[in-house]
Amino acid sequence: MDHPVLYRKRIIPEEKILLKDDVIISCDEDMIITKWNTLKPREDFHHGYSIYYLKEGYKVSKFCKMDGSLKYWYCDIVDYDYDKDSNELVVSDLLVDVIIYPDGGIKVDDIDELVEALDKNLISLDILKNSLLKLNKLLQILYSGQFDKLKKPIPVDWE
Repeated sequence: MDHPVLYRKRIIPEEKILLKDDVIISCDEDMIITKWNTLKPREDFHHGYSIYYLKEGYKVSKFCKMDGSLKYWYCDIVDYDYDKDSNELVVSDLLVDVIIYPDGGIKVDDIDELVEALDKNLISLDILKNSLLKLNKLLQILYSGQFDKLKKPIPVDWE
């Protein structure tokens, strides 16, 4: 995979957005690292970095405030769909997320959206199961104190 064109696909709300301003820092068959600014101006955070773990099914992002300080780490549970012919990678958000705060607090978010998507037939039962299994794997990493390994590709001093 050679620096693919990145898209973010969401289920709720339904949308597919070209991440045209994201800069790919490194890319291989296991991982893509990007830097980005928020798509829309925000007061609570300004820019960040993302690590796409292509085989594991999650994306780990460092959200930074305007001054470069850490807002929090945000982990999306995702699926990836790569089209070799067009060199496009569509990252589908599977709704449930995990937020890791600077003080070490962990919050699992949007499980209700996962249920809503199933109830509205926006996702299949298999996608729900896939999302929960990936969430479980990520939480095991976090609760065992191994998060440093996931965030390591993004150096602390990157602002």
